[in-house]
Amino acid sequence: MEGARKTPRGTRKRDAPLTKEGIYAAALRLIDADGVEALTMRKLAAELDANPMSLYHHVPNKDALLKGVARLAGSVFRTPERDDLPWQQQVRQLAVGFRSLAHRHPKLVTYVFVRPDFIQPEDPFWQGLTGALGAAGVPEREIPRVSAVLCAVFSGLLVAELNGALRRWAALSPTPTGAEEAQAPEAAQADVDAMFGLALDAAIAGMESQLADTRT
Repeated sequence: MEGARKTPRGTRKRDAPLTKEGIYAAALRLIDADGVEALTMRKLAAELDANPMSLYHHVPNKDALLKGVARLAGSVFRTPERDDLPWQQQVRQLAVGFRSLAHRHPKLVTYVFVRPDFIQPEDPFWQGLTGALGAAGVPEREIPRVSAVLCAVFSGLLVAELNGALRRWAALSPTPTGAEEAQAPEAAQADVDAMFGLALDAAIAGMESQLADTRT
């Protein structure tokens, strides 16, 4: 007797209705596995055992989907719990948290970081950073400009780390070498961690110097 035929994925009736949160979570899983470029509404529907057209009742297009996924990924970001910490420590904790988020979802982050709107005024990172700079004594009119510079420094550094450029640059010889010479091995993770700490120290030291000049 012939066995029961399986209903193809994407045409079975779901036990629970679709929600935006469920759609974003499934899309994030697919992005973590295969990257943003490989994500399609049809693949997402198959992951959710739903009809592809039903997704459009919740998200109008892929761009809106990716914005929702980015908000979901960023929702786990936490600002420093204590407002009485020195501003240097607040900035350090924010940068480390930013990096941890990037390492959790590297494929999403490398895509999002090239978009000019990847940080919004309501984002916890931006709120925490502007608050820390206010506590440092940065004039209110200067806070957005200084925050923008720090965001550019941290995001650029993280992209170079995630795409492997930082490891390769750290292995380059300080002087030109012949093509026949073997290239030094790429930097180990501990070296990359140290380089991130060095960049963070430099950013904080630069802020301290700027503030001292301003007060003078």
